[in-house]
Amino acid sequence: MPNRSGKMPVRGLNARVPTMVNDSSNIPGSLLEAARDGDEIAWRELVDLLYPLVAGTIRNHLRREADRDDVAQEVFVKIFANLGQYAGRQPFDHWVSRITLNACRDWLRRIAARPLTSYSDLTDDEREILQRTLASDAPPADETPAMLNDLLDRMIAALAPREQIVIRLLDLEQRSVQDVCNHTGWGASKVKVTAMRARRKLTEQMQRLEMNSSSQTV
Repeated sequence: MPNRSGKMPVRGLNARVPTMVNDSSNIPGSLLEAARDGDEIAWRELVDLLYPLVAGTIRNHLRREADRDDVAQEVFVKIFANLGQYAGRQPFDHWVSRITLNACRDWLRRIAARPLTSYSDLTDDEREILQRTLASDAPPADETPAMLNDLLDRMIAALAPREQIVIRLLDLEQRSVQDVCNHTGWGASKVKVTAMRARRKLTEQMQRLEMNSSSQTV
């Protein structure tokens, strides 16, 4: 519940997450009831139990660290405001995941990124990794994952918010379509079509970058 400053008692997402992660899928019904009734101690305990799930989801979907605390505040405000509407028809952690993913999607809409359409959009490191990748001249193994991940992350960030969420869940987190449905509330057809559209856009981005890379090296 909000404290006297009007904010939810949520620690910063850049703080260290405890090694032992609480199981947010087994939250006692008595704790939910107490939190619904305005018990501040129960609410704080609920926040601690949900924090690893909420923080992990936000980290996976928002690139900028500066955005994460704000989104976490929004998520816990929404959980608190809608706790009375939770009817138990789905696992509580799925319900929380939907709220968190929707908050991420809304935030991504506000900060829509410009697509990487030109070779000049890339940083020097990204140009180097792209050229080496296209030439099959791989950089040292310790450089490859981070550099490729940064480039891929920028490309994904240019997708529509829903496409970003689906492609990260399916392709980066290796979740099943059914799992994505459970955590987003979207139907299987919607998830599959969204993933297909996102992959097509990523392919088109890469093709544009390849053409620009080739013209720069001629």
